[in-house]
Amino acid sequence: MGKDKIRRFAELHTFKHVIESDIEEVFNIDHPIKGNWRELHFKNENPIVLELGCGKGEYTIKQAEKNSYRNFIGVDIKGNRMWVGAKMALEYKLSNVMFLRTRIEFIASFFDIDEVDEIWITFPDPQEANSRSRKRLTSSVFLKKYIGFLKKDGIINLKTDNDILYNYTLELIEFNKLNLILSTFDLYNSEFVSYTGDIKTYYEQKFLNEGKPIHYLKFTLNGNDTINEPE
Repeated sequence: MGKDKIRRFAELHTFKHVIESDIEEVFNIDHPIKGNWRELHFKNENPIVLELGCGKGEYTIKQAEKNSYRNFIGVDIKGNRMWVGAKMALEYKLSNVMFLRTRIEFIASFFDIDEVDEIWITFPDPQEANSRSRKRLTSSVFLKKYIGFLKKDGIINLKTDNDILYNYTLELIEFNKLNLILSTFDLYNSEFVSYTGDIKTYYEQKFLNEGKPIHYLKFTLNGNDTINEPE
């Protein structure tokens, strides 16, 4: 590990708006923060929005800047990248931003029933090697985890440049009769562009500069207790 990474990790440990957890602390065990985000950290009853796979956290930061009446939590495992967003939150004095460093596989250990109002999944790994990969953040495996803490009318947003991931998620939504609010294969050439607040991630802007269309899905779990993979 380079000196800069070591420095970033050491500084990340000191940030009060960052929660880090080892696998041993959350493997089949609830973390103490579960059910207590508003009381212990945000000190308000505002809606909570998660960004899963937040990377450097620029999307989380930009959303928090534009929506002071909402609380935002960026989730990722890579502390070196997360340090960038965590540092920005301090510099911008954003009190409505937290970061959680953990594997998303263990996300249910950190959030209680109805604790989360909305989820953003921005340009995740599409897991193209397996056309039915359950490692995808929109697979039935992960949607079942979200059921445990997302409100029944809570919204899930997916942004991706990947055709396979977009079509797979759309098929899963239709197969399970989830509530599809909107879908577009080309967000920035559609009538729905205003729905995302014109906030772009680093990779999103990169893809746009390359002429790639950005795909967007917005849906709810429709109160489903179970989610199945399309046949």
